[in-house]
Amino acid sequence: MAKSVKKKTTTNSIIASAKKADQAVKSAKGTEKAEKSVKRSKRHTYPFGLIGNCSYLAHIMTNTNICWMCMPRFDSSFIFGGLVDQQKGGAFSILPEGKFTSHQYYKENTNILCTEITCSEGRYKVTDFAPRFNLYDRYFKPLMLIRKVEPLDGNPRVKVTCKPVAEYGNKQLDAYPASNHIDYFGAGNPIRLTTDFSINHILAGEYSVLTDTKYLVLTYGSPLEAPLASTVEDFLHKTQLYWGAWVKKTSIGNMYQTQVIRSALVLKIHQYEDTGAIIAASTTSLPEAPGSGRNWDYRFCWLRDAYYILLAFNNIGHFEEMEGYFNYIANISVKEKGRYQPLYGIAGEKNLKERILGLTGYLGNVPVRVGNEASTHIQNDIYGQVMLSLLPLYTDERFVRREKSDSSTWIASLLKKIDMVMDEPDAGLWEFRNFRNYHCYTYLFHWAGCLAAIKIAKRIEDKKIERWAVALKERAEAKIESCYDPKRKVYQQATDSAYLDASTLQLIMMHYLDPAGKKAQDHLKAVEKKLEAPGGLFYRYLHEDDFGFPDTTFLITAFWHVEALTAVGRVEEAIVKFEKLLTYGNHLGLFSEDVDAENGSQWGNFPQAYSHVGLMNAAYRIAQKINNPNFF
Repeated sequence: MAKSVKKKTTTNSIIASAKKADQAVKSAKGTEKAEKSVKRSKRHTYPFGLIGNCSYLAHIMTNTNICWMCMPRFDSSFIFGGLVDQQKGGAFSILPEGKFTSHQYYKENTNILCTEITCSEGRYKVTDFAPRFNLYDRYFKPLMLIRKVEPLDGNPRVKVTCKPVAEYGNKQLDAYPASNHIDYFGAGNPIRLTTDFSINHILAGEYSVLTDTKYLVLTYGSPLEAPLASTVEDFLHKTQLYWGAWVKKTSIGNMYQTQVIRSALVLKIHQYEDTGAIIAASTTSLPEAPGSGRNWDYRFCWLRDAYYILLAFNNIGHFEEMEGYFNYIANISVKEKGRYQPLYGIAGEKNLKERILGLTGYLGNVPVRVGNEASTHIQNDIYGQVMLSLLPLYTDERFVRREKSDSSTWIASLLKKIDMVMDEPDAGLWEFRNFRNYHCYTYLFHWAGCLAAIKIAKRIEDKKIERWAVALKERAEAKIESCYDPKRKVYQQATDSAYLDASTLQLIMMHYLDPAGKKAQDHLKAVEKKLEAPGGLFYRYLHEDDFGFPDTTFLITAFWHVEALTAVGRVEEAIVKFEKLLTYGNHLGLFSEDVDAENGSQWGNFPQAYSHVGLMNAAYRIAQKINNPNFF
């Protein structure tokens, strides 16, 4: 095992080499890159938070506006979508007249978001939440957004604007007042705003003096048919108790508890509880870099993510979410007779046809896409990922073991798929759109999937499956070794490819390479030399792809780097880098998909579940390594 090094020496040497590599990349990109850098001189962070209840998600800006909310599902049209078009996206805000400042924060250990507004006339607080609690032996999680508005100082005057839209902003809804609510028609299902604010003031866009606490309840489908104030207070209390109890059931070490808890809370509400699916992010078309055109819809479930997400939930001791996600994966794997798609809809839908909307985009970045063409790609690592996701059913004692007459057939079908695709190129985990290759990462998960199949075969006592899996595992090992460059002592992105790729760090993390061995150490150093950026950040790769050269780093690869450092024994260095990565969150500790290495700007869909999973798994590995030096 490599000895840990002093923080100062480690940080200085790595930043120096990273700067040298970064400078080489800039020179290769030329003037165009330099011009982009000038435009990106100011750090950009996403000025909003997230609430949800496993039925829907909503993004609330620091100015109180609901800038993104899709109903009735995560992947439905937005009801509020100012995030991608301020004119067509509608709005739901509670604002004072004139200038103001704001302070936004979560109630401790919850997904309840508070926004305090200070203006010339006083100060008030908006508490936003999605109700979630136990009721009648199940979870109450309605399509209901609740906003509590309470004065804190003075007599502030506020204007409530509520303009929901439909069909991605192409349809404005008709508002009809009633005695204590406003009905909005035209969205297919009824939308209602129930409130004790003046209905006339809301419809006329007039200000109301906030002398006491007011409530706003927006419902989709079933309206609120209950007393307003007492019901909201009851729901708020029960929702706060639910999240507090959920966090208390989370197993977290004594390191980075605050960050891991927030990441766990984020991951939890990205699970669509009806099916167990977990989406990559709740937004679409937030660009990976300004002007890049890399704007994707992430409101779907990637099979590849199953291994990492299940690992994250297992590490924090949350079995319920693991079981839900496992059932989603199992349902797909059983019914899918042919190739697996890399991603599916949240109810297992296959047709995710990609189209471009006529919207202005986030900060003018177009196109705005819905659907995702990657669902049609050939990405062969997913079979190993699915096999790994099935493994806990047979090895985790928390699952009730039943005699499964179809187990051999089920595992054999996955091995057959691995066998079928072993010798063909694919688009890889980075989903290259116009070229394929024989990717090292894909072979790694053929290998890991076969290893899982061997363990399952032993549990179900099927010698035939075990022998088949062993033979396929040996083939996969040969394929992985075909990616090795002995001169540079590094595993390349793909066979006959000189490019390096951060995904090959998984060779260490998944113990294909012995973390204590020299081959792992050499591989890690070579990948670092090429792909590491200042500030603990990491590029996925630095070669040209379908859209040119990458402009931003990919956050989860930086967390993978932390895990790899920890695994090989460079723990102090891993801690320094991990703590630097924590600074790239926004004001609420929420993380994006991509980070600009030049100024720390957040880009990509947000918050990115994958980034939070990376944080959780990296923190777990560090804590385990410190407590047990032999832990890899």
